[in-house]
Amino acid sequence: MEIGISTFVETTPDTETGKTISHAERIRQVVDEIVLADKVGLDIFGVGEHHRVDYAASAPAVILAAAASQTERIRLTSAVTVLSSADPVRVFQEFATLDAISNGRAEIMAGRGSFIESFPLFGYDLDDYDALFDEKLELLLKIRDSEKVTWEGGHRPAINNRGIYPRPVQEPLPVWIGSGGNTESVVRAGLLGLPLVLAIIGGRPVQFAPLVELYYKAAAHAGHDASKLSVASHSHGFIADTTEMAADKFFPSTQASMNVLGRERGWGPYTRASFDAARSLEGALYVGDPETVATKIINLRKQVGITRFMLHTPVGTMSNHDDVLRAVELLGTEVAPRVREEVARWEAENSEQ
Repeated sequence: MEIGISTFVETTPDTETGKTISHAERIRQVVDEIVLADKVGLDIFGVGEHHRVDYAASAPAVILAAAASQTERIRLTSAVTVLSSADPVRVFQEFATLDAISNGRAEIMAGRGSFIESFPLFGYDLDDYDALFDEKLELLLKIRDSEKVTWEGGHRPAINNRGIYPRPVQEPLPVWIGSGGNTESVVRAGLLGLPLVLAIIGGRPVQFAPLVELYYKAAAHAGHDASKLSVASHSHGFIADTTEMAADKFFPSTQASMNVLGRERGWGPYTRASFDAARSLEGALYVGDPETVATKIINLRKQVGITRFMLHTPVGTMSNHDDVLRAVELLGTEVAPRVREEVARWEAENSEQ
């Protein structure tokens, strides 16, 4: 069971002062978070790609590379790379470079992206949303598997027997598929034999169990060894020394961010009642003291089959960055050991039956 962090590097107004942190400062903070995550023994850190004023990470590979030279063990991934509006050649080159700097710790999490700002920015038509992803994923995997590439598609100039460099340390460079729970994307990941990341940020996580089963069935149908495949969760949450403290610190920035997105997407207002309901044992928010959060992650492993858990924290900009660093520390030093020990015990028992 792998445990880690994901972030979108938000730069939203402070709910206490109304001031907004600069992109530069927030990026430097994230590098500090990654370095700390490595020190406390976390397995993975992911940085998401966005192209709007309230997010600072339009180039995740650069941020991850800055942390790569200061870390030793932690794996470094995008979360996600909006592949539909990117050039797969450049994506591969950037992450192969990151793989070199980190000595084999880079990963790509490829997704369509739930935000659409990158499409007009890079001159793509939203009517081609699905076709762009399918074509570019095909090209990315072809580049990953072959040093020299010959390829032709409908949305990018053809490539005729060109070498693409540098080549990564890892062979192959890991490529995950990110999904919000779309059945088609889950099946595609299984058929391709690619590891899957599910954004479990609402409802009851146990409802994702059938999707995980479908993923493994699709992989087996295509002849892939399901035992070598992984399913990850990207889920909102926060950890503090007490559950009450965690909830009170995490709610203001979460509410502010969710209400901004809600106005854009037609959701209703995000209330403390809905926040508290999602903190329940069966809810999708992983907020509390280390024991509470560990218990919920263990349940996710047992009930849904998740083998990698990525805590998305913070949501929005929290007033005190030391609180974020404390959450990273607690995840590594207290939550992760609890989860690993219990999951190992549970798996050993199951293997004996």
